Amino acid sequence: MKAKVNDKEIFEITVGKDTIQIDNQEVLFDIEELGERNLHVLHHNKSYEVELVAHNSEEKTAQVKVNGNIYQVSLTDQFDDLLKKMGIDAASARKVKELKAPMPGLVLSLPVTEGQEVIKGQGLVVLEAMKMENSIKAPADATIKKILVNQGDKVEKNQVLIQFH
Repeated sequence: MKAKVNDKEIFEITVGKDTIQIDNQEVLFDIEELGERNLHVLHHNKSYEVELVAHNSEEKTAQVKVNGNIYQVSLTDQFDDLLKKMGIDAASARKVKELKAPMPGLVLSLPVTEGQEVIKGQGLVVLEAMKMENSIKAPADATIKKILVNQGDKVEKNQVLIQFH
């Protein structure tokens, strides 16, 4: 996992069963919970009062106060990195407005209808490309506004297949 602090510093964090590594170095510390949103951390004989001020689990962001200083923290994992490499970020996937063909091919089936509510990961279109069947899945929970293709249609890469509300 990567943690970006104040949109500047990036730290690589690995959490094991009994260990935490930051930038490939094991970090030793003692933690005492002081409440639901407060911790006392002892690290290298220094004391830190930590308070979770705000967090957004959907966007993987938090505002943390450490000894009176506020830090903005955003987290990313290997799945966020993979989506980014594919040209999709997690925020845009949640706000999806349309589904595009990831490759040219033939529409074999459309197991959904206009007005139907779909959930993330649900199959929306079966596309044949290079003699393989590919199920194109919903990138987020959404409601289908319009289906722009029919079974048997040939589609090009990036052609809009389905629009969402």
